[in-house]
Amino acid sequence: MIQKYHLQRAAYVLLAMAALASCKSKHPTSVQPGKKSTATGIAYNQKDGFQVKKFAGQKAGPNLVFVEGGRFTMGALEEDVMNTRDNRERTVSIQSFYMDETEIANVHYLEYLDAITRDSSEEVVKAALPDTTVWANPLSFNDSYVTQYLRYPAFRYYPVVGVSWVQASDYAVWRSNAVNNELAKGGGEKKKGGGFSLKRKSKTAEPALAEAAATDSAGNPIASAKPKPSLESGLILPDYRLPTEAEWEYAAKALIGTQYMDENQINQRIYPWDGSSVRNPKKGRKQGQMLANFKRGRGDYAGIAGRSNDGAIITAEIYAYPANDFGLYNMAGNVNEWVYDVYRPLSYQDVNDLNPIRRNGYLDDAKNYDTKNKQSLIDDKLRVYKGGSWNDVAYWLSPGTRRFLDQDSATAMIGFRCAMIGVGRNK
Repeated sequence: MIQKYHLQRAAYVLLAMAALASCKSKHPTSVQPGKKSTATGIAYNQKDGFQVKKFAGQKAGPNLVFVEGGRFTMGALEEDVMNTRDNRERTVSIQSFYMDETEIANVHYLEYLDAITRDSSEEVVKAALPDTTVWANPLSFNDSYVTQYLRYPAFRYYPVVGVSWVQASDYAVWRSNAVNNELAKGGGEKKKGGGFSLKRKSKTAEPALAEAAATDSAGNPIASAKPKPSLESGLILPDYRLPTEAEWEYAAKALIGTQYMDENQINQRIYPWDGSSVRNPKKGRKQGQMLANFKRGRGDYAGIAGRSNDGAIITAEIYAYPANDFGLYNMAGNVNEWVYDVYRPLSYQDVNDLNPIRRNGYLDDAKNYDTKNKQSLIDDKLRVYKGGSWNDVAYWLSPGTRRFLDQDSATAMIGFRCAMIGVGRNK
């Protein structure tokens, strides 16, 4: 009887395997392209022939979380108390991408400074240093933050601040090369030598699009440095970069958590969580605790001693609060975050509805704004930042709110995280 049962079970398993095999597509895919071209019939990977390397799909880079793309309503949902009217609601679609799970921390930025100190010019290193004086205030005793916040070990996993948009973009360039060099050691030709330096860029070049090369401290190419694997090899990742404003807002809302059937969503979101409250509504030990680090009111940065509701007077560690439904931490509060986009008040009008971005003054030139006579601040160096910070009231925690600052400026309330395109995948 027992033997008969096992035979039946084995038969069911074989039938299931056969069914799965029959469902398997016979067509080639990007991951399984086959042994020969479907266009010419010529075999791949022959000597002196066309090489098609093995490829298992894009890997997630360090600290990155996959964000499945889709359609969403971009724009402000809170009452426009500032009367800016610069982010009206509109429907857009965002392709899938990766985003840093957390804000870039002091320890991550110090790793960058250490790397470029070893093989870059003094000018490049000096330009990369965060402005620690952003903490200074004649009427506040913030001296310890000025001298210790960036480098003291207790602040290692606090978000880096005092970094301009240009510096954040240059960090992303360095990180792309650092990650791909490390991947190449295990998956391609092993790279020897002293790393790389940021190339000198023309004044008109976009920092985020600048290239990096293996050079010594004088900027000369390292003779022993082997070229990194080709893009076709699949051994390198796409570039890290600052997220677009649309990507950032989409990832912050994380509306995937409101979907319950087909394309139906039970609600919109004012914040990166459900509800109109900034406290945890779930019953249990954490009920009533703050879901983000922000300023509750005039002079109230944390709450009373013993019951510090948001747990931080200034910034907090990058994992300090619950992640949203995409698994991203601190998409509201702690520090604001730079995004790629140039600021324009009418970006919601002259927008593409697929992967929208504003790189420059296209369709809304800076000459339309009277900066010469100081009647406007708007030019092509104003960059958007979003998310709210430890020094902002709850209004700015809403993903649809937006502000701007010159790309060369920095504050104690702005940090950043990076993003990367999800190549060839939607889920």
